[in-house]
Amino acid sequence: MWDGLEGLVLNRQHKTPGGFGQSAADVNGFQWSKADMMEVEGIYTEVFECSERKEASAEADPVMLSSTLSLAPLVESSPSVHRSQPIRITSNRMKGSDSYSSSVPSIPNPFPELCSLAKSPLLISSLPPESSQKHLIKVYGEDNNCKSVWVSRRATAREVCHLLVHQAHCSDQESWALFEHHPALALERCLEDHEVVLEVQAAWSLKGDTRLTFCKNYAKYEFFRNPTLFFPESMISDSADVSKGMTSSELIQNLLRSGTCPEIQGFLHMKEPSRKAWKKVYFFLRRSGLYSSTKGSSKEPRHLQCVADLDNLNVYTVVNSRKLYGAPTDFSFCIKPSRNPTRVQDLKVLCAENEQTRTCWTSAFRLFKHGKQLQSNYQLSKSTPRSLESSAPTDLKAESSLVAMDFSGKAGGRVIQNPTEAQTVGMEEGQAWRKREALRCSLPTVNSAARPSSIHKSQPWFHGGVSRKEAERLIEKQGLVDGMFLIRGSQQHEQCFVLSLCFQLKAKHYLVIPFEKGGRKYYTIDDGVTLFIDLLQLVEFHQINKGILPVCLKHPCVCVTL
Repeated sequence: MWDGLEGLVLNRQHKTPGGFGQSAADVNGFQWSKADMMEVEGIYTEVFECSERKEASAEADPVMLSSTLSLAPLVESSPSVHRSQPIRITSNRMKGSDSYSSSVPSIPNPFPELCSLAKSPLLISSLPPESSQKHLIKVYGEDNNCKSVWVSRRATAREVCHLLVHQAHCSDQESWALFEHHPALALERCLEDHEVVLEVQAAWSLKGDTRLTFCKNYAKYEFFRNPTLFFPESMISDSADVSKGMTSSELIQNLLRSGTCPEIQGFLHMKEPSRKAWKKVYFFLRRSGLYSSTKGSSKEPRHLQCVADLDNLNVYTVVNSRKLYGAPTDFSFCIKPSRNPTRVQDLKVLCAENEQTRTCWTSAFRLFKHGKQLQSNYQLSKSTPRSLESSAPTDLKAESSLVAMDFSGKAGGRVIQNPTEAQTVGMEEGQAWRKREALRCSLPTVNSAARPSSIHKSQPWFHGGVSRKEAERLIEKQGLVDGMFLIRGSQQHEQCFVLSLCFQLKAKHYLVIPFEKGGRKYYTIDDGVTLFIDLLQLVEFHQINKGILPVCLKHPCVCVTL
């Protein structure tokens, strides 16, 4: 202990009336004078050694003198003991000793794959990928269940949709889209295919509840296919018709091919800031921005007031605008800055008279902002099924062991190499099976319990007992394209169903009622003129024949589960 405390020196201010003795202490020889040493009972002796004073300091104040405190052992012959010192413990395994391993037999690991994080099937989905450029995002489905996926820093909305299509095993690979949804503000918009997802999320408020939703959008590029429906002649500005002798439809088609849009004009209801009142204003949408006229529908520059710049804003559809914003109609949309967090004071809510007018304004906003980029996205979307098939993982292709065969010849069968022929044969086989099933179920010997009356429950176009308003909301969200449909259970008529069909930007509803004939049960939508054994046969028939419907059934409303 003395060796450990030999270097301990404490400086003190010792108050003495006359100082210590004049003889210096010999520390190395353990010799002190009685005047210079003061003992303390115990194992150690507290020794105060006076510092050397010069003759010039003899006249200094004797009250405060510096002294040195040292601890010296009373018994010099006591053995040297090292206490409070770290003890180094050497491991036998470090030295190569196997004394422990020889006594305990080695037990083989029965699950070696669980000990490796890289190969663990339980943790592989929760671990980040090897690349540090990957980021985790959450995407919600129509059923409000979310899925976390790893995407690259520059991943676009189109790439994220392709990834979700493969992970969700969607049979239909077309027209999928990502929606930006603000539940608190009732705003939503479809992300363009070229938009970077992480850049879109960077503009969100940290305290908000904004989310990404994965669902169908058939009308994303529908204005390229049917421009006259989306851009009525009455809303095209007169100044846009620079070429004489050109019809409105020809003008629109020429502008769309070049990636531009004609100037749009018309009346809209605008919510005044800091007030609940709505005012009807005449607006002009040009390449330079959105303008409002302060004097009726005047186009003179002195009467035009700039409302928004198209480069720094996004267009959103307002859900339930009557209840939340007091809008005069349900056809509202909103424009807000794209690089700032969503705030109520930054919103400019506009309201149209009908759905066609709202669709025209929102489509024109997209075309003026993105221009030729939308034309490139449209051309790329038409090749989506082929690109997805070519980019499918090799292991998924290897699992497919079924091939299309043709047994109509005398040789006993051949493999169909042409994909188009294989698809046609598959459709013919499916229709032939439906005919045989319909004939079997119509036989008198078959009771009603053996019929496949619940086969519609497994179809993607059947949505159970959703309400009429919810069905219209789902059709509106997925594009309002002619031929989009769903079937739901009727809430007013027992054992009946409702076919909800979109035609000319409106949802129409047709009652499907059960019909008994010859002791057998059928379904009909035309008062018994055409009978179907189940809803699946009804849908397959109207996909080829219009019947009493204004258009054939084409696009089913699908709700995917992530």
